[in-house]
Amino acid sequence: MASSKTAVITGAGSGIGRQTAQLFLENGYHVALVGRREEQLRETADGRDGAIILPYDVGCSESVIAVFEEIYSRWGYLNVLFNNAGIGSPSKLIDETSVDTWLAMVNTNLTGSFLCAREAFRIMRNQRPQGGRIINNGSISAQTPRPGSVPYTTTKHAITGLTKSLSLDGRPFDICCSQIDIGNALTEMATPMTQGVPQADGSVRAEATMDVSLVAEAVLQIANLPLQANIQFMTLMANRMPFVGRG
Repeated sequence: MASSKTAVITGAGSGIGRQTAQLFLENGYHVALVGRREEQLRETADGRDGAIILPYDVGCSESVIAVFEEIYSRWGYLNVLFNNAGIGSPSKLIDETSVDTWLAMVNTNLTGSFLCAREAFRIMRNQRPQGGRIINNGSISAQTPRPGSVPYTTTKHAITGLTKSLSLDGRPFDICCSQIDIGNALTEMATPMTQGVPQADGSVRAEATMDVSLVAEAVLQIANLPLQANIQFMTLMANRMPFVGRG
């Protein structure tokens, strides 16, 4: 077993993934930084000890298998997977949404999470001692949609099903699965929220945001729990954003 805790963080090249990866590294974890853009992964690592850079597409099964084979060959143990990689799309009604947009969203947001969880579960089930923690990034769209968000909302609702199934199936092997539903953490993806986005009443309004570092701290809190306990679902959101009573 590795002397330090080990983690895989997908979508580690920017936003929530970058902040979380850097915080894990600062707290003594070995971290595999997974994402499609090698240069951005290197910027995340910034020369920190314990980081390994794995520029792969989580939507490709062969790539994901290669990622986890590389991790296991280096570390021989896996403590945490943060299933964070995801993409969004412009607000459109379903009849304006292309099939290519739908398939790209499903491939990254849902199939990518399935593939990574599958390989992490395999390692955690067979390592000694057994166990580990899978944390899925759900988004508050896993609970309540925004207007014009059929592909994104559908994939995030599906992540909740993945989380619940993994939690149930992982019990005999001390594998915990959590979901963190995030609302308006200020990343590049969330910048439009500060400029004005469609609301359920038909208006367009700017929304409150929160510092992305708060999300990283919450993910680390979940990761550091002993395996006898689990935060099943956490909603972390900008306090003044429209969500409770949205619409």
